[in-house]
Amino acid sequence: MTPAETRAASLDTKPRTVVEPITERDGVDGRAVPAAVPERGAADRSDSDGGKRPWWHNRRRRDLAAYAVFLLAAVWVTSQIWVDPAGRVASLYVSDPAQVQFFLAHSVRVVLHGEFPFYTDQFNYPDGVNLMANTAILALGIPMVPITLLFGPAVTFVLLITLALSGTAFAWYYVLSRHVVRSPLAAAVGGWFCGFSPAMLSHASWHPNIISQWLLPFIVWRVLVITRTTRPWRDGAILGLLVVWQAFINEEILLFTAMACGIFLIAVVVQRPGMWSAAWRPLGKAVLTCSVVAGSLLAYPLYIQFAGPMAYHGLSSAVQDYGNDIAALVAQGSPTLGGDRRANVNLAPNYSEENAFFGWSLALIAVGIVVWLRREMIVRALAATGLFFVILSLGERITWWDRELIPGPWELLVRLPLLDAVVPTRFGMITTVVIGVLLAIAAERVRALKVADPRTLRTLAASGLVLALLPIAPMPLKMTTRPPVPEFITSDRWREYVSAEQTLVPIPVPSMGNTHGMRWAASTNLDFKIPGGYFLAPRNANTGDAGRFGGRPSGMGSLLEEVSRTGRTPKLDDRERRRSLDELRYWNSAILVLPEGQPNVEPLKQTVEQIVGPARQELDVWIWDVRPLTQTND
Repeated sequence: MTPAETRAASLDTKPRTVVEPITERDGVDGRAVPAAVPERGAADRSDSDGGKRPWWHNRRRRDLAAYAVFLLAAVWVTSQIWVDPAGRVASLYVSDPAQVQFFLAHSVRVVLHGEFPFYTDQFNYPDGVNLMANTAILALGIPMVPITLLFGPAVTFVLLITLALSGTAFAWYYVLSRHVVRSPLAAAVGGWFCGFSPAMLSHASWHPNIISQWLLPFIVWRVLVITRTTRPWRDGAILGLLVVWQAFINEEILLFTAMACGIFLIAVVVQRPGMWSAAWRPLGKAVLTCSVVAGSLLAYPLYIQFAGPMAYHGLSSAVQDYGNDIAALVAQGSPTLGGDRRANVNLAPNYSEENAFFGWSLALIAVGIVVWLRREMIVRALAATGLFFVILSLGERITWWDRELIPGPWELLVRLPLLDAVVPTRFGMITTVVIGVLLAIAAERVRALKVADPRTLRTLAASGLVLALLPIAPMPLKMTTRPPVPEFITSDRWREYVSAEQTLVPIPVPSMGNTHGMRWAASTNLDFKIPGGYFLAPRNANTGDAGRFGGRPSGMGSLLEEVSRTGRTPKLDDRERRRSLDELRYWNSAILVLPEGQPNVEPLKQTVEQIVGPARQELDVWIWDVRPLTQTND
């Protein structure tokens, strides 16, 4: 046996752990190498023996097979929207996809026109929107610009969802298989749950920024590396770059990850205080380097976010109180095989925030794993981390089947800086990751057990895994049709009326509940401006105030929203007409556009005609050319 093979074989006999030790000194060249990754030896040279070894002995083929499975599962989950990306949307809430598509179109303008990436007045004109405070997903949108240009933002949206689910599952599989467990199957189990958990499926219809978690396992791994690194400056810089990348995907998930790493390391040190003496020096140097790198690259974007135009401080109290019901921990998620939407009505803030929903079987098995492997330090640290975030996810008021029991600890934290912009129910996503890692470790330990009848043991273990995961198996996301973008927009007929500094006003005026106008603008890559929209902004557009959904209140917008909802045509007086005309002037409006297929189109048309006069039909819309009214002060 060659020296390299001897060294690889010796590494193969060592148990893998997450913390002890992350790196070792290589006896040949003195460089630090990952302890959990054996050198390339006979196990990875499947072609050197005439191709007799099975294909799964080749790591690269195993990885490709794992990703293929994850990708097929992601396509299965998104299959109903892939049928018609532009014409289908999540059946319950249609606002978030429209907002994301608007942000994707903004990325096109950043790349092609050099527009400022962190703020725009293409919607909510003229006040604009602080995009750093609205998760504009620049790290996802900018690489996808070619897809958006070729196929439109609706296709990019569903592609991002598909890649987020499969990419997150594969990233966890990759890190688990290299640095936590030796069994590829065990790593695949953990990766599967991290990528296709009920929480991930809950967000999949609406929030690609939240489910794009494929950087998180690498961030966690690099955090653990810097506790024992011999190159703290380099490893700290690598971690800093990963932090910057994740910040432009979703800052909230990045904050959760930083908190989870901190709680996990504290739990480890509490159990083994002696580890701190060896870890604090490299950790301190690496954290300092990470802070300098990330801080210098994020300083200006964060300045815009917290002190720039339309910056807000903290979310509205309604969102800050979003918490999980205790019963949600043992219920099954709506988008899963055993899920029931009607049964989950009062267990989560809404269907896009089912951030727990593990089911009875998985919850009991997770507890059983902790009890079984309680002697392992890492399992105890993981359990402490998962429990910590479960408690935070319950919110300010701890409830059981919608009945309030006691105040939660989140009540003490909700007003702290940064935490005042957090949705507490989403802390449950960290517990999801903890359970995924525990499943991988348990699967590895079962495989390593020495028993008289290993076949029976494997059968029992597989049965337990099926019992835990089958009820929460992912199902295709439920979709419904949505109105197409009017031909008046797609044919560019609107360009005859609207100049660069004027707005096209969709009827109803875009808001949280009426986002079709945002899709119209996104389909043109934001070539025209619109008033209103769905976004987070300070109350009454006062920079620094607490956040709310939407801009400053609009009398005309509220009026048309009520008409759209009720179908009743109000009789307007002169004061209401003057106020509406003042708003059209404030928006610098060129035309108002009402699609023929809009629900309650006739009451809406009659209401607008009371304000600006008769409409004219053009292609598939009614339009009002208001330039003579908005370009004069009379």
